[in-house]
Amino acid sequence: MEGAWRKVRRALGLRLCVHAPRVGGCERRAPAGVGGCRRDVAVTVAASAAEGESGPITPADALRRSTSRGRSSSSSKQGKCAICFATMRSGHGQALFTAECSHMFHFQCISSNVKHGNYVCPVCRAKWKEIPCRSLSSNSPAGRIGINQRSPQQDPLMALNRQVPNRRRDARRLRTPEPADYNDDEPLQHKEAFDNLNFGSSRTAGISSYPEFLAVPQSSSIDGFDILIHVKAPTASPDHVTVSLANESSVRSTSRAPVDLITVLDVSGSMAGTKLALLKLSMGFVVQHLGPSDRLSVIAFSSTARRLFPLRRMSHHGRQQALQKINSLGAGGGTNIADALKKAMKVIEDRSYKNSVCSIVLLSDGQDSYNISSNVQGTSADHRPLVPSSIINDERNMVPLHAFGFGADHDSDTLHSIAEASGGTFSFIEDEGVMQDAFAQCIGGLLSVAVREMRLSMECVDPGVQLCSIRCGSYPSKVARDGRNGSVDIGHLYADEERDILLAVTIPKSREQTSLLRVACAYRDPVTNETIKIQGDEVKIKRPTSIVSEPVSIEVDRERNRIQAANSIESARAAAERGTLSEAVTILEDCRRVLSESFASQSGDRLCMALDAELREMQERMANRQLYEASGRAYMLSGLSSHSWQRATARGDSTDSTTLVYSYQTPSMVHMLQDSQNHSWRSLMQGNSPLSRQ
Repeated sequence: MEGAWRKVRRALGLRLCVHAPRVGGCERRAPAGVGGCRRDVAVTVAASAAEGESGPITPADALRRSTSRGRSSSSSKQGKCAICFATMRSGHGQALFTAECSHMFHFQCISSNVKHGNYVCPVCRAKWKEIPCRSLSSNSPAGRIGINQRSPQQDPLMALNRQVPNRRRDARRLRTPEPADYNDDEPLQHKEAFDNLNFGSSRTAGISSYPEFLAVPQSSSIDGFDILIHVKAPTASPDHVTVSLANESSVRSTSRAPVDLITVLDVSGSMAGTKLALLKLSMGFVVQHLGPSDRLSVIAFSSTARRLFPLRRMSHHGRQQALQKINSLGAGGGTNIADALKKAMKVIEDRSYKNSVCSIVLLSDGQDSYNISSNVQGTSADHRPLVPSSIINDERNMVPLHAFGFGADHDSDTLHSIAEASGGTFSFIEDEGVMQDAFAQCIGGLLSVAVREMRLSMECVDPGVQLCSIRCGSYPSKVARDGRNGSVDIGHLYADEERDILLAVTIPKSREQTSLLRVACAYRDPVTNETIKIQGDEVKIKRPTSIVSEPVSIEVDRERNRIQAANSIESARAAAERGTLSEAVTILEDCRRVLSESFASQSGDRLCMALDAELREMQERMANRQLYEASGRAYMLSGLSSHSWQRATARGDSTDSTTLVYSYQTPSMVHMLQDSQNHSWRSLMQGNSPLSRQ
């Protein structure tokens, strides 16, 4: 036995103290986190004919299980890996690694972590002097299965662990020829599997109207009388069904539209270590929450971009393959966002089959180093080379791209511009620990699309009434030349999502009740593809003979406050980009004062309080140029994106800020966000889980 251990020690090429473990567990000499960590590192080879656990360990499983590591000593005593939480004992064909800080892992689990340059213990954050950087020798006793004797098909993670980081090899891998056409997407789920299911919903979108005042004197004519049009998407169906498929035993599904999702992931050198690990965790969460009717394709990019796999249904087999590909990602190289977006759009344009909902999710922590060109003064950049022409030119069939800027070094201006051009949102992830939460909130919306291609139309009724303007953020709108009608293209809405459109009309003098507008909307049901038309009630006002003292509609006042706050944020950002931070702070301060004097604010409206808190946060992030560059700009842009589309975005270090009560979150988003937080490694590390108290 002693000779076998010496062979192991020589094969590893490490200065390790090697000893055989006691039966049923592994000896530990120091508790986790103690400053005086022992220096000897134990490596145990458990060799037998048993193949061990089958199937890949998902990023979510690996990082989530490792988060009980604050109390991992008890787990090690029970013979469990501190990363994947799988059993560590003889007879499972697994090598065991005990670090100098006394934390224990499966050899393949920890070597996969350190092979990308992360030499810090994932449990206690101690820096290691000795790391597992080579696989064990293939020499093993006769009749036993050695570690290196397992094929990549038997253990994909072990195959990855045997790969020594090699920049040239990685570059060759990125240059591997790809198909000329991306028409190799997996066919959609068989329609007959759902023929007997009632996916339709009796619920429809709703329209409400709120005039600024309910009565206007007969002798008064008003230019710029405000009317709020409120639209709400159908409510999410709580019903779940079980669908039996030919190749799957049972699948849990919901009465919602299936999604084609393309994720574009930055794996440049700056993503190495913890960032990449958390990205894999977040993608694991996404994969686990996609249904068998949803399809996923992943584009990874650094100096060049590559498609990891075509659009594939997230059946059980599809999930396993997707997780294996995501697990195999390594970090290195530059940042070529344009190449990645072109491949993402090619996946969408070349697909042979189409789900009714399609979207792109882009995450980057750096600045494009290949396609951005600044002007002569160097004060602004041209983002057009980054945006595929198909995104800009096809307004009716626009595919929303939701961009996520990660950390202090990303180019928030570029990502915001890309998202804005496509009709998507920009989110700012300041704290790496909430990356999964940000993804969860976005996916919660995409998996609940209840309305497609919605168009809101309005028509003046009384001959003297004219439509002056439409304030609807970034949504395309138009007013007829004669001012008699107008429209707004809202596009798709998530279940329970709401939109507020503020109209301004001209009211003539009149002795009778005045009918101002007729409002209607039309949209497609994303499940049935049926066109649904809804007619709203006429907007009318009374015409008394004398002036009547009445308060302004709180709904109208609230929306005016929100629009004014968004305009002030845009003006403050422009001032900050000119280098006048003091002017930017003054603009926000003036807006806060105006909001505080509004009727809604004095009535205790929660939205006004939330707007004030948001503006105050932005002022604080403009305290100096360094702070503004690091987080202020990105925080403001994510706020502008949220207001312009009236859709939830992640801001700063949290997606669940108590101050942002109007954050446009839908119930589906909240549910997905809660699910992410319940399985968050961060909550475990903070001791808020029973696992961390073991």
